[in-house]
Amino acid sequence: MTFTVGLVQMTSTRNMADNVATASAYIREAAAGGADFIATPEMTTLMDRDRAGVMAKVKRQEDDECLTVFRALAKELGITLLIGSLPILVEKGQRLANRSFLIGPDGEIIAQYDKVHLFDVALGSGESYRESQTYKAGDKAVIAHTDMASIGLSICYDVRFAALYRTLANAGAQILVVPAAFTQVTGEAHWHVLLRARAIETGAYVVAPAQTGHHEDGRKTYGHSLIVGPWGEIVADGGRACGVTLATIDLSEVQKARKRIPALDHGRTLLDVVSVGTRPRTGSI
Repeated sequence: MTFTVGLVQMTSTRNMADNVATASAYIREAAAGGADFIATPEMTTLMDRDRAGVMAKVKRQEDDECLTVFRALAKELGITLLIGSLPILVEKGQRLANRSFLIGPDGEIIAQYDKVHLFDVALGSGESYRESQTYKAGDKAVIAHTDMASIGLSICYDVRFAALYRTLANAGAQILVVPAAFTQVTGEAHWHVLLRARAIETGAYVVAPAQTGHHEDGRKTYGHSLIVGPWGEIVADGGRACGVTLATIDLSEVQKARKRIPALDHGRTLLDVVSVGTRPRTGSI
């Protein structure tokens, strides 16, 4: 029940071939370091906020050369590989899926997941994102039961929606993956807190490979790829630099954490909200 996890942290650009080469080199490095399960960040192959530029490069899943490369690499190295996400064409000329792929040691796709919660926010100081203009939201939670572990899939902004992770944990997830491209602003404020909270609430390991640094499209991401233990402790933190972070995890710790605090067993679904008192006037504190 013990194995080594490798997190790939990178600064993806607008050049898909370069990004595939960079990610592949880090995956090889992680495998050489003994990693059995390796995970890359959200938008591994393309970080570009220009919609026209993205649409000109993406392809349908069956035609995506990047995915073909990663499947072959997983098979060559005999590893379980999570490609945090790729932009996949689902509506020709219109919208894409932000899609994560879990690939087995035989190179076959074990599971895929489309990001459910899209990042439509205005952070202030002119920094805003409208992911829904380009991407189509997924509508399914996905858990993959593998020989290694039961793995619940999610992507980046999903981490702010705790119900998704409780659903995955109740379905048996021992590891929750959160590949991300968290902004510098939100990462400094919330990244560690949110990931530790999801681990504590579910008694699961959280594995979160991240984008880092100043990207070609002007975006700044926070880095700090994390592995968080089921008791909420930080097992590994990748800091700000590009590279590989390795850590050994023991799945027996999941059972121990859930036995100590059986929150999953104690959860209740509350159907009604009782509203009392007078609502505050607009503008009041």
